[in-house]
Order: sequence, then structure tokens, then C-alpha cells
Amino acid sequence: MARDNFKARFVEPMLLQRKERLPEGVDWLYEIKLDGYRALVIKNDSRVALRSRNDNDFSLRYPTIVKSLAALPDETVIDGEVVAFDETGKPSFNVLQNYGSSPTAIFYYAFDVLVLRGRDVMSEPLVARRALLENRILPKLRDPIRYSRELKASLPDLIVSVKAQGLEGLVAKRRSGVYEPGQRSGSWQKMRVNQGQEFVIGGYTPSDRNFDALIIGYYEEGKLFYAGRTRNGFTPPLRVELMKRLRPLRTETCPFANLPEKRPGRWGQGLTATKMKECRWLKPALIGQFEFVEWTADLHLRHTRFIALRDDKTATDVQRETA
Repeated sequence: MARDNFKARFVEPMLLQRKERLPEGVDWLYEIKLDGYRALVIKNDSRVALRSRNDNDFSLRYPTIVKSLAALPDETVIDGEVVAFDETGKPSFNVLQNYGSSPTAIFYYAFDVLVLRGRDVMSEPLVARRALLENRILPKLRDPIRYSRELKASLPDLIVSVKAQGLEGLVAKRRSGVYEPGQRSGSWQKMRVNQGQEFVIGGYTPSDRNFDALIIGYYEEGKLFYAGRTRNGFTPPLRVELMKRLRPLRTETCPFANLPEKRPGRWGQGLTATKMKECRWLKPALIGQFEFVEWTADLHLRHTRFIALRDDKTATDVQRETA
């Protein structure tokens, strides 16, 4: 049942389960997986606030979005994502992270409404909430506010299209599902078409100027596990900027619980005691987004590539994504 007289406030966003295959059928709708920052818009007492998934303030970072939401009805909360596009027109987290240093345009893609004019609608089915968003909210708003539309095609055709366009992946949502704050119930699912995830940066190998490769890993049962090294995805200016972030985190202690390894492995990603002598270690605080081809049998990454730093997540939340 929807509740009236609900004061607009931050609500912990509903989360998506990662899957290797999305469900099919009339009970599900599909959207593009946007490569951006999840953000809630809250209008309370005629003031608009843009908040991250961890309830950090995005309003000062993205003032053009906040200004464009002035026509949002009072006592309303909507869910969506802040997105930037690269020169090819594809969503790019790297471009988004560098917003402010270039004239890149950014957009807010709305995909759900939680509270409308003081009425809590989270217990209503998704299709009803999206109808409210389409008919009673979005007609009042203009660019850079956009709608994350349902993709009207079969799942196999969508997968082919996403691969062809080089997009990150797809999202499936149960049409009858309620909004479950902070829950990863399975009513919302995501699938990467091109593999990638966040990893914790726990060290690097040095070069004459800054660093040669980053050493990355993930948490499991409270311990940081080494996953691989990468020297791909860095421009010379990016290496300089990253080194400024790495240097204050230097430590003499290796943060990875599974090092050293006994063998370098088939693909040379293993870190033996001998190789570790070349490494410089970091306190595990920085998180990066990386692409890769696959996981090897010994849980190393093959053909990794750095995409961007992420400051919207906590290091200990980064786990190996398997399904």
C-alpha cells in the first residue's frame, strides 16, 4: 500500500544482482546498463539535492543537473544515474570521472520514482512506478534529464546489439517488483556483455618516471586477495595524476593475504617472492574500474585494462564477481 504524507528523504538504493544470464519472458523488462554514478534526486521543502548511493552530496559536483531538476514536484524522490558520453556516443565512466577538466556534457537518466508529492509509492509494482515517472514527472523536465527507457526487443537480439555497439551490458527488472531499499533480492539483475569490475589497488611496480603496472585484488572474508597486474589503459598524463594518489598510500607491508605465490603461472600473472621484491605496496584504499578477458583457473586476470578510479565505493565491498 502506498503511504501519504511521506517526507522526501534519502532512501538506500535498491541493488542489482550480477548474473551471467538474464531471465527472459513477459515478466521482465530490459534497460541498458549505464556506466555512471548511481544517484538519488530528493526534492524536499522546495530544495533539490543530488545524493550518491552512499548518501554523499553530488549537488556541488553536478550543479547543472540540480538546476535542471527545479521543476520536479516537491516532496519527491527519484532514482537514476549520472552519465557522461565519450566521443563515440557511448556511456563512459572515465569521461564522467574527469568531468570538470573538460567541456563534457553530463546527463541524469531517471529510471524509478520512490516518492511522489509526499506519497510513498515503493510498494507499488515497477510498471506502475515507471508510469508515474513517465506521465507525471518527466514531462516537466528537459535535458540534461533523460529517461532510461525499456528496450523493446528479445534478450538474444539485445545482447547482439549491445556487443556490436561496445556497450557495458544489460539490466533486467521484474515488472511486478516493489522497490526494496538496500536489498539485492534478484528482482533487479545485471549482466555484463564485456567483462569488467572494480578492483582494489594494493601496489604497483615502479618505472623511471612513476609506475609501470598496478597490482590489484579483491576482498574475500575480510582479506585482500591478489588477482593480477595491469599496465594497459594509461596515458602519460594519467600516470602522473595517478601517482599523486598512490604516493601518500605507500606502506612497507604487502596487503595481499595470498602472496607470495609459488609459481608465476601459465600467463605470468603469478607473484612469486622473487617478483615481489620489485613491488611497492599501498594501503588498500583506492578502487579502480578494470576490463579483462577472463579469469584463469588459478584466479588470475587475463588481459586487464584500467578504465578509471572509483570514489563511490568502499574498498572492503569489492569482491570477485562470479555470477
